[in-house]
Amino acid sequence: MSRRRILTPEEREIWARVAHTAQPMHPKVKASHPPEPRPAPAVPKPKPPMRDLMRDFQIGDSSRPLPQGHDVLPPLEERLAQQPLRMDRKTHQQMVRGKTAPEGRIDLHGMTLSEAHPELIHFILRSHENGKRLVLVITGKGKLRDDWGPIPTRLGILRHQVPVWLTQPPLGSVVMQIAPAHLKHGGTGAYYVYLRRAGGAQPR
Repeated sequence: MSRRRILTPEEREIWARVAHTAQPMHPKVKASHPPEPRPAPAVPKPKPPMRDLMRDFQIGDSSRPLPQGHDVLPPLEERLAQQPLRMDRKTHQQMVRGKTAPEGRIDLHGMTLSEAHPELIHFILRSHENGKRLVLVITGKGKLRDDWGPIPTRLGILRHQVPVWLTQPPLGSVVMQIAPAHLKHGGTGAYYVYLRRAGGAQPR
């Protein structure tokens, strides 16, 4: 068996230089950190059964409050009562109490709007030309009937429309006051119409 040769100091220095420049054939792979696990998806909270929701629900909970000052149109009688008084107060009180007999009358009961409007215009203008002051316009109270249209028809449509016509041209310039008639003259199914004095003078 041969003896191992001992390297001299110069040979060791040369070997160290060569070994330092050598590249390993199988370099060790650096261990990498494993990827961090992804967070588990959030599980949605189950909704309560519909019966539980209905148990806590109260009608009107989700409704919005109405704005201040919002109100429905007041009744026709209230609107007529709120109109300014344009005639003598004593004469007005006697009229609404049925103590003044009308000087003429027209009965529009049973007519359609298209039929009643020209008849009313003719009657009021003729009464004014003849110097009449208080006339009676009968409209009827209206009656219930079958209504199959898409827009419901107002009950007593003539009763509601006649006061509007009396304030519009050509009648508004000759009509001074409108008031529901006394029971002896038809009650809520008729109107007192107080006319201005013919000739333009301010009447009592």
